[in-house]
Amino acid sequence: MVAMNDYSTLVLGVVCAGIGGELFVRGVVGLSRWARISPGIIGATVAAFATSSPELSVSVRAALAGTPQIGLGDALGSNIVNIAFVLGFALVFAGMQSPRDSVRRDFPMALLTPVITGILFLDGVLSRLDGILMLLMFIAWLVATSIEARKQRSAAGAVLGESHLPLMILSCAVGLAFLVTAGKFIVAGARGLAIDFGIDEFVVGATIVAFGTSAPEIATTVIARVRGHDEVSLGTILGSNIFNGLAIVPIAAIIHPIVVSWREIALALVFGLVSLACTCPTPAGSIERWRGVLLLILYAFYITIIIQLQST
Repeated sequence: MVAMNDYSTLVLGVVCAGIGGELFVRGVVGLSRWARISPGIIGATVAAFATSSPELSVSVRAALAGTPQIGLGDALGSNIVNIAFVLGFALVFAGMQSPRDSVRRDFPMALLTPVITGILFLDGVLSRLDGILMLLMFIAWLVATSIEARKQRSAAGAVLGESHLPLMILSCAVGLAFLVTAGKFIVAGARGLAIDFGIDEFVVGATIVAFGTSAPEIATTVIARVRGHDEVSLGTILGSNIFNGLAIVPIAAIIHPIVVSWREIALALVFGLVSLACTCPTPAGSIERWRGVLLLILYAFYITIIIQLQST
């Protein structure tokens, strides 16, 4: 009965995350377009941060509850879901063209993030000082992106939704409320399942919770691809990974230092890095369709290893 209640709580949290993420993304992206920010920058910053709100909520609540391992597993697992599953699924239908500014700005930082995380975890703990250093790196990237946004502002497309500004603000507020509620339900359900079945909290965060909190990224990527906005789709995924690794994880560590075995952290970091490497665009900026199949196979392999390690 307890396990069933935990399942229900987790499912309810995932549903709230999907609804909240969708409303929040619509509202924030609408506000950004109203402010005449180009689609690529919107994807890498505003949309990416909005879709990562469930991960932020989960990580903060988990850290406050004294189990930051769930938040860490969620953030790193979400990064793998974003690239290997979400982007892989999108690429299966058609190749993608990456904007030059994204190749120059977002890919290097996304690749550097798991490397830095791995180095700081060599001693088995991510301290508050480590968290502050990572957060400063994120701020530096954000400042550089903001400077580029100002340069691109004059070249932005038509302003959308000016007459619906109140609805955008309402959408943001309601979406944020759903996301905060989702974080509470997901952490409670995940912790209950970890206790009921003797599953490691990091593993729960890296699989079940990670897939659930990635629902907004899935929705945003699919919608962007259908509408032909590859720059928004790719920017959202890369920006979300940077936000997860250099903002969400450090915030959790600052609240409560994260202690986890190198064996667990290494698996998630290596798969995250390999997934990103598989998506690096060609010199012409294209990401071919066959890479989508490769990424989905990689994700299936990752889940298989996680389950096998847990059973041993």
